[in-house]
Order: sequence, then C-alpha cells, then structure tokens
Amino acid sequence: MTTEDALLQLPARPGRDSGHRPAGGLLSVVIPCHDEEAVVAVTHARLVRVLPETGMDFEIVYVDDGSRDGTLARLETIAAQDGRACVVELSRNFGQQAAMSAGLSVARGDAVVIIDADLQDPPEVIPEMVRRWRAGVDVAYGQRRSREGETAFKLLTASLFHRFFAGLMPYPVPVDTGDFKLLDRAVVDAVCRLPEKRRYLRSLVPWAGFRHEAVQYDRHARHAGETKYSARRLLGLAADAVVISSDKPVRLTWVCAAALAVAGLTAGLVAGNGGESNAGVSLAAVVAVACLVAAVQTAAVAIVGEYVVRTYREAQGRPTWVVRRTLNAPSARQATPADTARAA
Repeated sequence: MTTEDALLQLPARPGRDSGHRPAGGLLSVVIPCHDEEAVVAVTHARLVRVLPETGMDFEIVYVDDGSRDGTLARLETIAAQDGRACVVELSRNFGQQAAMSAGLSVARGDAVVIIDADLQDPPEVIPEMVRRWRAGVDVAYGQRRSREGETAFKLLTASLFHRFFAGLMPYPVPVDTGDFKLLDRAVVDAVCRLPEKRRYLRSLVPWAGFRHEAVQYDRHARHAGETKYSARRLLGLAADAVVISSDKPVRLTWVCAAALAVAGLTAGLVAGNGGESNAGVSLAAVVAVACLVAAVQTAAVAIVGEYVVRTYREAQGRPTWVVRRTLNAPSARQATPADTARAA
C-alpha cells in the first residue's frame, strides 16, 4: 500500500465526525524540552491546574531533546510523582521539529496539543482550543495578537517571513502562528503517516487539510531561561521551511532567466547604437550584465544544491529521532483505538 493509499484510509473512529464531538475523551499535551531546567516544573504545575477545565482525561508527553542541564532529572521527578506524565528521552539533540514529531508518535489522545515548555504560550488557552475542537474544528491553532519581550527587529522579521512563507505555499498557511495548536486525532494520524524525515510541522499540518480555526492570544515573555534559537538556527529553520515545503525557489530561476534575457537584449541594443563615442558606457553595460548573469547562475546552483542535499538525506532513510528510553510509556497503560490503528 502506498503512503497516499494509507492516508486515504485513515481508520474510522466512532463519534469522531466533523460535527459536534461528545464530552469526555483523552487529551494529550506534547512538550518538546531542551535545557528547560528552570521552568519545566512550573510548566507542569500550570498544566495540571488548567487541564481539568477541559473536562477530559489527560496525559502530558515530555520529549527531552538532548538537554545538557538538569531538565531530564526534573522530568524524571515529575514522572515519578505523576503517572499522567510520560517522558521520552531522545539519544541526543535532534531539533525541535523532530522532538515534536516524536511526541506526536507517542500521544494517544483524541485531541493532541503541542506547546513549548517556556510558558510563552499560556496553557490557559488550551480549554478554549478544546471548546473549538468540540464544536467541530480539527485544528485549533494559536494566533498571536501580541508578543511580549520580543525586539522590534525580531517582530518585523518574523512577520515578514510568515507572510513570505505563506505566499510560497500552494495551500493556505496561517500567519502569526507558531507550533502552539490542538490537533484532532485524524490530523495527528495523517501527519504521523507522512514518510519524510526532515519535518516542518507548520507546513505539514496545513498540507493535511481538515478544518482549521484561529484562537487568538497574547504571547508572554519566557518564564525563565534563554531562547534556544540563535540567529543562525533561525536562518537554518527558515531555509528548511522553504526548501522542504515549496518548489517555488527553483521555479523562480526561470523568471530570473527570462529577466536576464530581456536585460541582455536591451544592453546589446544600447551598446550597438552607442558607437565608439560611447564605448565606455557599452563596456560598463556588458560587465554589469555579465556580473548579474553570474550572480543569478550561482544562486540557482545554490538553490538546486539545497534541494539535492535534502533529497540525499531523505534517500538515506535514517530515522528522524532515536529514543533512548521512555518513562511511564503509553504501552504500560491501557491502549486506545489510536494505538491499535498505528500498530496496524
């Protein structure tokens, strides 16, 4: 069976249609963690206080993404004290996207929330997401009204990138959003069945389709600790997002080629009409066009190279993450229909 066939045959689940969803059920919360020693205990306390408001049983899946501080020790303590907390320890740092994907693969809930550990995205928004989900929404994504503690430069560049990225996509992608969202079980199953190794969930979730709706909120400053995304890592994430999700950068080289052809023809006509008196101008025009052609050719080769590198990595077939161990593993608890469907 091909991946496309598998996606078209996602297992049906009783009472889980696109209309009103019944009360009860299991809510999973997936939290990727990397060097969050200073905040993870507070995060757990707030979640445990807020989640009962949803009217659902819940589990909290922490994914330790190769933390170098005391995060793992704090998570071990949480798991020992609260059986609703599952801790997935990755063998090294695989990156936030891999950690979130690992959490989704473990989560058993009828609905699954992804949220960062730093409390910039307030857990108090989750009950509203659940209300939207019960009303029939498949993806309730957090949309930021404001972003406390961010510099004007970061706010501007983030806004520009979100709109640039959305413009590249052949399907609707929301802007001013991050990874804070609630996914219906059917969406989680669809995303988990996708075969690619380098994953960018902000494009994979919209690609899967279903009904999306924004839940607006004000993003807070970090409760503690420091951001793990330097300018270099943000640029790398942006490059991955564009190259993994869109083929428009490659196709843009055709537009550049056409523009260069027009520029070259125009420069040739100007040079031909200038005569010897304008020899210097003509030479400058030729040099300018030659440099422009060389720059575009180099850029085109670089763009194609980015796709080739990522294609090679996919062809290697290495797993996106490696799990070292799991505390309070879902297999040790009662299985759900979602577990059975994934095992099949």
